Amino acid sequence: MMFSFDSFENELPFDLRVTEPDTNQLLCYSRRAMATTFEFLFPLNVPNSFLLANEGLNLIDELEEQLSVYRETSEISLLNQRAFQERVVVEGNLFDLLVRCAEWTRETEGAFDIAIGALIKSWGFYRRAGRVPTIEERVEALQKSGIRNVLFDYQTREVKYLRQGLEINLGAVGKGYALDCVAKHYQKHGISSAFLQCGGSSAVAIGKGLPNQKGWPIRIRHPRGKKALGIVSLSDAGIGTSAATYQYFEYNGKKLGHLIDPRTGWPNEALLQASVIAPTASEADALSTAFFLMGENAVRRYCETRPEIGAVLLTHQQQTIVLNLSPEVFSLETD
Repeated sequence: MMFSFDSFENELPFDLRVTEPDTNQLLCYSRRAMATTFEFLFPLNVPNSFLLANEGLNLIDELEEQLSVYRETSEISLLNQRAFQERVVVEGNLFDLLVRCAEWTRETEGAFDIAIGALIKSWGFYRRAGRVPTIEERVEALQKSGIRNVLFDYQTREVKYLRQGLEINLGAVGKGYALDCVAKHYQKHGISSAFLQCGGSSAVAIGKGLPNQKGWPIRIRHPRGKKALGIVSLSDAGIGTSAATYQYFEYNGKKLGHLIDPRTGWPNEALLQASVIAPTASEADALSTAFFLMGENAVRRYCETRPEIGAVLLTHQQQTIVLNLSPEVFSLETD
């Protein structure tokens, strides 16, 4: 049994493919949400998997109502509307996520930042109509961006924005967070084996898969073709992949992808692709975005201090770099 794991960055349909003849040992349930497809796989011996899948997919729908900037009544949208004028109380789990995102911003020296809604809009990616902003527009958007302009009150769980026009956008981490929430729900109900993924770019594994497996086997594909970079055996961990292959526009003969560097306000492609294995899917999503923008040397330095974080990087020279992953966890594709 093998799964293909693609860097679709949420805008293309789900593409997790079983490529070996063990599909009759798994039950698969899926639903569209968050502009992509969520798919949950359970071994046949998991009881009531249909009810579990329905519970999990309903939870995804509830989280979309809370997290989406495309819904005016979502908690994030209301926070963006009010937090400059007044301190806003945020639901506990969401507050914790925002705090973790601020920590990931500090750890990655600004390469990952959720408070870049103004930048996303200035480049047209909010409506998927890419454009190059003027220098004045980009400078203004940069002034309205950055988690450093967000205050957190840890006792009251209140959030305050220091810049008018600042907006939080959880597009780089929301789907992984949603998968983590479903995984926690399942683990509370005693589920010891399941694979949860969305869009081919974010996933979380519960347990090791089918009996006698060392982990759920995930094939990481090359962003520019069907060739695979290698196979990850994923167990009780999350995986996220970032690339700018599918959302981009051309400007002066150059492709500009949708992943904007919060430090410069300009799309950046320090790597062709970055895949991250982390304790949670939300952290894997956040770090894959950051690593894609940071480049090989900075990622190496980061991983030296975080041995629990694994990475598979593809450079512009077509070199595959593997960090903090043993041969038992990651193997290069040979075919």
